[in-house]
Amino acid sequence: MSFSTHFTRAITRRPAASITRGLRAMDTGSPDLTLMQAHHADYIATLRETGTVVIELPPLEAYPDNVFVEDTALCLPQGAIVMRPGAPSRLGEAAEMAPHPQARHGQEVAVSEAQSHTEGGDILVTEAEVLVGRSARTNAAGIAELTRLVTPWGHKGAEVQTPPGVLPFKTDCSLPDAGTILSTARQSASGGFARYRLIDIPKAEKAAANIRDRLVAAGYKVREIGNSECAKLDGAMSCPSLRFTPGP
Repeated sequence: MSFSTHFTRAITRRPAASITRGLRAMDTGSPDLTLMQAHHADYIATLRETGTVVIELPPLEAYPDNVFVEDTALCLPQGAIVMRPGAPSRLGEAAEMAPHPQARHGQEVAVSEAQSHTEGGDILVTEAEVLVGRSARTNAAGIAELTRLVTPWGHKGAEVQTPPGVLPFKTDCSLPDAGTILSTARQSASGGFARYRLIDIPKAEKAAANIRDRLVAAGYKVREIGNSECAKLDGAMSCPSLRFTPGP
């Protein structure tokens, strides 16, 4: 099944003060809560400028990483699949998110099985397929189950290898449009992107995937938003929202 990658809805959650205890692969300093809140407000404002209806959920102090809601669920027009994060400290976040896509948008919710581990940051949904990167937080059982769950909805699941040390998968790639993937050389070399047009991320720009000039040259309109504090917790620009268009 092919469907539009454009979205009309987004679910977000405000950062909690406990964010300073958030998970990180490398310690580059604790995030500044006030600055993160300002960046988050800019993020929501930008989503709304596109015409997206944004639902803002309150912070969850018990879960330091709660602002990164993308990891908790995969929202498709046919329904929402609640993830089972690979980090044990984040399992409660998924349970807290579970009622929201269903209650607010009437979507079906399918909960992952106990042996499966999947996080939304390891999933890139294109118009042709659901690409899932195997990582330290998303295992083979999780990818197999996710594929099983999306298949009846008409979607094709495909596993992509995530290079060593990359967490999550979308740290090294993103989707500017339905047929284009923005990717580091190491991620594109791992395979899985052959059917897409690629825009390379220069090696020196890996941390932020900040290739503004290349995107502008390719015809995209670019809006710059601060992400320095989320980046300290391995958070990319897609991490703070669940984006989707409800089905009929």
